[in-house]
Order: sequence, then structure tokens, then C-alpha cells
Amino acid sequence: MYKHIYLKRGKEESIQRYHPWVFSGAIHHTDKGIEDGDIVQIISFEGDYLATGHYQIGSISVRILSFNDIEINEQFWKNRLASALNTRIAIGIADNKKNNTFRLVHGEGDNLPGLVIDIYGPTAVMQAHSVGMHMSREIIAKSLIDVMDGRISNVFYKSETTLPYKAELGQENGFIYGNSEDNIAIENGLMFHVDWLKGQKTGFFVDQRDNRSLLETYAKGKKVLNMFCYTGGFSFYAMRGGAELVHSVDSSAKAIELTKKNVELNFPGDKRHKAFCEDAFKYLDESGSNYDLIVLDPPAFAKHRNALRNALKGYCRLNAKGFEKIKPGGIIFTFSCSQVVSKDNFRNAVFTAATLAGRKVRILHQLHQPADHPINIYHPEGEYLKGLVLYVE
Repeated sequence: MYKHIYLKRGKEESIQRYHPWVFSGAIHHTDKGIEDGDIVQIISFEGDYLATGHYQIGSISVRILSFNDIEINEQFWKNRLASALNTRIAIGIADNKKNNTFRLVHGEGDNLPGLVIDIYGPTAVMQAHSVGMHMSREIIAKSLIDVMDGRISNVFYKSETTLPYKAELGQENGFIYGNSEDNIAIENGLMFHVDWLKGQKTGFFVDQRDNRSLLETYAKGKKVLNMFCYTGGFSFYAMRGGAELVHSVDSSAKAIELTKKNVELNFPGDKRHKAFCEDAFKYLDESGSNYDLIVLDPPAFAKHRNALRNALKGYCRLNAKGFEKIKPGGIIFTFSCSQVVSKDNFRNAVFTAATLAGRKVRILHQLHQPADHPINIYHPEGEYLKGLVLYVE
């Protein structure tokens, strides 16, 4: 039924360790006529079945869906989605009236490589990162509605910017199922607008939920600076935590507009908050040392390994500037969401920044992605978000 991809001798070892990727260099030959997005079976050099997955032209040639010889049909999708939902129920993040926002599917972490699904109240935002998932979007959406059993009524597909450009799929963002203009979701009792049409990722950075809650506990009476604020998540958590003032900074006018809307949604008329559309480094250069708590949560500085060196320089420069500007006794929340930047890489960059700034720094917390962004133990590359909470003397 499925076409076959045959591996070079000895290249089956990573699959036998349940790693979900097959790289192009491991392939000996393929059946004729295989196209981008096809479901294929992977066969060892000796002729043994190894796995089934989505084929795609590129460095990662196959993203594995199953290590068992099964049909990838509607029941397969339902089983995988039900497993993902049961995980979120088990960790207490689904069916929580104070929090209707969470990640339901996290790619390899939920054994569905190339697929992300975030839940915002009654709307699921689905994002494909592989051609195969794009080709399967209709059956996935149908299965999702069935599995969620009334928890959602809309499925919005948002993959214009996440699929390979060369695939020329002509994909457009839009509702696959249902329709809704209600874009207000709830996270830990706080409300926010989700821009799933034009916003980054699926419209909100769900992965910082736990870290925003931690910041809230440190905010009382402090002057807070939220750099790269995007939609203002850290800002309105700081306000609920009793911050004396909160300044939100982003170079995107659209992000600043959303931040203002979100702050107004939760704290109408509150004068403690101001937002600035400004380049991060320029703002830090021109600001005084007025802040007790600074959040440094930039976009990914490196999306590919060949950009790692420059990314580490960027993290070093940014954090050094933060150390220069924080008051004595202040706290910095600093993050990297670059998958190719390891925890050690990031920590060393921050260490170098502290040295350059001549500040004494202590680590209070080491942060990471939340439980609804699980890491497949066989796919350590899935650990992408890392952060440090620092006390600066």
C-alpha cells in the first residue's frame, strides 16, 4: 500500500532507538514516484520493516508516525489525539475553567512530528511544519473535533509561514471547521486577545505560562521592564502581582497594539502601564537604571546551527545590557527559545555577559517549557525553551 524507502547498511540504529527522524544521508534508495508528503515505509538494508512516516524533500527526509506496521487512517489520528488530550487532563491543564489555553499537540513530544495544535477556549489553532501534516489537515481536523468531544467548536489552520517555501503548496490560513470572531482566551484567570490570523506562532506564546506565573510572585512593588513584550503576557502578570509600574517594549507596532489591548482587558484605565514601540537595544541604551525587574524574552536568535555563534554573541550582548541597567538587588528573567542553543550554551553566554558588566549574579531558578510542551525522551532536540531567573547585586 505504501511506497518504501531503503536505508544504507547500519543506518537503522537511530530508528531502533525510536528517534523520530530519518535524515537524507541515511537513505540508500527509494521506490519510484515518491512525492513530498507521501506516507512511506522505512526498510532496513537487510529488508526488514522499521517504521512508517511522512516523506519530505530536505535534510529530514522522513518524520516517523509509527514504529509499528499499521495503517495511517482516521483511527490512527484519533488515537494519537486522544493520547495527547489524556496527557493534558492528567497534568490538570485541560478542562480547567481558569485556564482554557494550552498546547494539545507538541510535535515529536506527542509522537506527531510536524504538527502543533494550541487550544484557545472554543478554538483550536492547528499548524503544520511538514508537507505530510499539511496533506492530512482535513482528516486531522475531523478527528480533533471528535476527540475533543464538545470542548472546541472551531479549527483554524495557520501554516502559511511554517511549511517549506519550495513545496509551493499555495496554503492559506483559515478556518477548516467552524468560524469565530471571538478571540479572547483565558490563562490563569487573565484574559488576552489571540491574533491567530497574523500573530506569531499560533497567536500567543503558550509556552511561557508557568514562567509568567513565577514572575507574578516577584513583581510586588517593583518597577518592571518587559522587553520583546509581543502581546504583553509578562506585563499583565506583573500588574496582577502588584508591580509599581510596568513598561512594555517591542519593535513591532502590531505587538504594542495587542499589548495595550490585553492590559486594558484586564486592568482598564490602569496608569501603571506604558508601552513603547522601539528597538530593544536602542531602548536599553537610552533608558536609565530605573528597573527592579527586567524580562529579556527575545525571538529565536538562531534557527539553524550555522547561526549559533552569532546567536550566542547576541544573547551575550543583550544580557550584558540588562545587567548594566538593572538596579542593585534587582531580578532578571532571561530566556532563549532557540532549539540549537543548548542550556550550557545559553548559561555560558549569560555568564560572559555578567562578567563583562562586572555584576555579581546568582541563579535563583532554571526555567524550561511547561508540561503541555512535553519532550520525547528519544528526541532530546525537543527541549528548546530555557531560561534563568537571576538576582543581581
